[in-house]
Amino acid sequence: MTIRIACLGDSLTRAQLSVDYLALLERRHPPGDVRLARYGVNGDFAHNLLRRLDAVVADPPDVITVLIGTNDARASLAGYPVERAMKRRQLPERPSAGWFQQCLAAVVERLRTQTDATIALLSLPVLGQQPDGAAAQASQAYSRVIAEVATTNEVTYLPLHERQTEELRRAGAPPIPYQEPTPAASVSVLVRRAVLRRSLDTISRRRGLTLTTDHIHQNSRGAALVAEVIDTWLPTRSA
Repeated sequence: MTIRIACLGDSLTRAQLSVDYLALLERRHPPGDVRLARYGVNGDFAHNLLRRLDAVVADPPDVITVLIGTNDARASLAGYPVERAMKRRQLPERPSAGWFQQCLAAVVERLRTQTDATIALLSLPVLGQQPDGAAAQASQAYSRVIAEVATTNEVTYLPLHERQTEELRRAGAPPIPYQEPTPAASVSVLVRRAVLRRSLDTISRRRGLTLTTDHIHQNSRGAALVAEVIDTWLPTRSA
């Protein structure tokens, strides 16, 4: 029986700047075993995701995965252009951990009450490559919020942050300081892919990054861990 999976999230799920974890997840299954629907929007905060659930509940899948919060966590870091993000994403208030928790809980509440899907919340990919740095600590702190929301609302928590932290430690990844990508840098990545035909993994390797291309978006190794964490849980749903 085909399992219909809706993957909700931000640019990591949209997969223009990241390696596509949905494609990697699909490859882990025989043809026809899973059917994936992508609901990823670049730059989204949890508030934005909450406002665009109509399409999901209109055609409810069997399984829903939610990977959101990276931009919320980034907004807590010094140097992040909060005001610009608020205007661009039409946020009614300044991002904070408390507001993120409220929005994520509201996402779960609507999905639980308006679909019969099995729901899983993923913790965040590790921001940056410096375990003791502010970015990695922010992604860890927001992942704890996600775990709390999952527990309170009785949905599954998938430990992506923990799995990536383990992988960085195992790989002996050098502690490269986090740098907030600029819009120009993101455009540069797209140009390198489209014009120069450079893969995201080549960009990642030249920057000395283990799981990401720019401290945020996933290379093949990082995206494979997203797919792995989801897929390890899926057999429970399909049994």
